[in-house]
Amino acid sequence: MEFLSDFARYLGSNSGRLLELTWEHLQMSLAAVFFGLLVGVPVGILIVRYRKLVHPVLWVANALQTIPALAFVGFLMVLFGLGRDTGIAVLFFYTLMPIIRATYTGITSVDPSMVEAARGMGMTRWQILRMVQLPMAFSVLLVGVRVATVIAIGTATIMSLAGAGGLGYEIFSGIQRVNDVRIVGGAIPAALLAVLTDAVIAWLERRLTSPGLRIRAEAVR
Repeated sequence: MEFLSDFARYLGSNSGRLLELTWEHLQMSLAAVFFGLLVGVPVGILIVRYRKLVHPVLWVANALQTIPALAFVGFLMVLFGLGRDTGIAVLFFYTLMPIIRATYTGITSVDPSMVEAARGMGMTRWQILRMVQLPMAFSVLLVGVRVATVIAIGTATIMSLAGAGGLGYEIFSGIQRVNDVRIVGGAIPAALLAVLTDAVIAWLERRLTSPGLRIRAEAVR
């Protein structure tokens, strides 16, 4: 009970700062996912066209995810220095694997007969991709975006070590001061942020895709 009362007082006196750190945390994570989409979707399309690249590209993307975040931070700090750019760069590499794999899986799971029908209508490769394959793969791609976003939000707590801000600042400040209230004060908003963001993307997935495509997305997960 004493901890809860201390935590309630802490929230009351630090709510403004926690909201600011939460906003920094969300901005950094979404920026990483945005850049992950800019790179990951074209790479996913590329390996659909050139199947020999599938295993090498997925291997590299998977290998990047196995690198410990602290090692990644230390390496990229040499290139970008302290600041938010380093945090976004680290998170960007962690978003690539789910986005590339979801793009590849979504496009390759499109019914070949639909692609053949589109080709028979005289559509070009680009038209088939834009008007048939990507719309059909959209629900699967959103699954990858959900995974990438949750990974980014969870990993972003470490980025405060690179001077990137976010809720990790509160967590590590609590660790340094052996202050459980500050640790929990940073950890709970980070967890809630991941859950709420996942729920929002799931809601968008239901709203933007037809029931038939949602069933197909569940089947290829």
